[in-house]
Amino acid sequence: MNTPVEPPVSKPWYVYLVRAANGSLYCGISDDPVRRFAKHQSGKGARFFLSSPAMALVYTELCRDKSEALRQERLIKKLRKSAKECLVASAAAGLSL
Repeated sequence: MNTPVEPPVSKPWYVYLVRAANGSLYCGISDDPVRRFAKHQSGKGARFFLSSPAMALVYTELCRDKSEALRQERLIKKLRKSAKECLVASAAAGLSL
């Protein structure tokens, strides 16, 4: 008797926003945004935080896979800061867009 083999489930990826000490928002992707944020706080992982340290992980969005996370990251990076702040506010309010 053959047991059906399910295709391997791809690891979930996230797009995330981190608030820097100067108020700016950094957008990135990771398969573990909390671990990645800790890396940013330690001064490793992105030159962006050399001038202003990472203060808070303010937004995460679950994506199907890495390619979707990359597409979403590109879209978010094109947004104005006011639109990114709306994403942050929606996350703080517990809403998903």
